[in-house]
Amino acid sequence: MDAPYRALVTEAAAELLRTLQERHGALMFHQSGGCCDGSSPMCYPDGDFIVGDRDVLLAVLDVGDGVPVWISGPQFDTWKHTQLVIDVVLGRGGGFSLESPEGKRFLSRGRAFTDDEMRALETVSVVTGAAYERGVRPAACGTHIVADAVDACAIPQR
Repeated sequence: MDAPYRALVTEAAAELLRTLQERHGALMFHQSGGCCDGSSPMCYPDGDFIVGDRDVLLAVLDVGDGVPVWISGPQFDTWKHTQLVIDVVLGRGGGFSLESPEGKRFLSRGRAFTDDEMRALETVSVVTGAAYERGVRPAACGTHIVADAVDACAIPQR
């Protein structure tokens, strides 16, 4: 089994990212760990948020020229069993996140990896901020875009 992506994006969120890229250029996400804006995926112009040496790159979403998705190292340790799916909903975005004036906000959804997926992920080294600074990049294969969140995070049926 191939290792699954640690982060995906819905088509609706990818469309908003494309709009924001036209306006702001290259973008990045950092999965917030709380504080002012809760635990939202925060969207910034690429480089406006300083990535720490121990931050972990979950994926580079294949939207435009690529959108890196980062999470702090300690938060990754807590959530490494979970696939992050970045979606968009109506509402006000986080105060520092670029989508805030759009009347929409990015939202993190997630699903737990299966045991088989976790074993496959053990074979893939995570890319830290320090490694990224040295030029290490994740392998690119396939797309990170799913049509809808339910395609990645199935809703249990009664």
